Amino acid sequence: MALRGVVAMDGPSGTGKSTVSRRLAQACSAAYLDTGAMYRAATLAVLRAGLGDDAPAAELARVATAASIESGTDPSAPTITLDGADVSAEIRGPEVTALVSAVSAVPEVRTELVARQHALIRAAVDGGGGIVVEGRDIGTVVVPEAPLKVYLTASPEVRAARRGRQDARAGRESDLHRTLADVERRDRLDSSRRVSPLYAAADALVLDTDLLSADAVLARLRELVAERGLGG
Repeated sequence: MALRGVVAMDGPSGTGKSTVSRRLAQACSAAYLDTGAMYRAATLAVLRAGLGDDAPAAELARVATAASIESGTDPSAPTITLDGADVSAEIRGPEVTALVSAVSAVPEVRTELVARQHALIRAAVDGGGGIVVEGRDIGTVVVPEAPLKVYLTASPEVRAARRGRQDARAGRESDLHRTLADVERRDRLDSSRRVSPLYAAADALVLDTDLLSADAVLARLRELVAERGLGG
């Protein structure tokens, strides 16, 4: 089955969003875009410039919007580069995680990166294919006209445990209590920011993944693609 059009996948971290979005794109011979990786790459640029969350928003915007970021859309091997170098692993580090909410809340940063996301989405759709786009404001801001919008959710405890397992597999140190506190902190920041806050679009399907495996979520998503007539 080939995907036609856009599937918007939203939700907080740790819901399995990245895993099932990539797998859905692969199953549907579609492109895949991780918008969160773009914000993380911009945050890494800010860190490399020696800035932190106490820096003026104008300085954060200046560095982040000038960053040379390229996002690959192949779901079998998604890439993200900063200044020509692959930073896929580095953007998942604790320093980036701690600062990304502050950087992504700056209006000028969101305006710039959303414009870049639009270009990537248009390229996929204009080429006759489909694209699975994941993030926190895809169905509400980036592609509100998407024919299928899904919002994945799960309890903070389950999401923290999942992220801990991801860190362990990637060889990163992780402490469950610290990870849970970080998950809850990011939830507060992302859902309360003035520009593009995290919430489910009114017409999104909300899917609680607490008790669902990635396979079960993927099966439901494939059903939805078929039901909406987006598969060819």
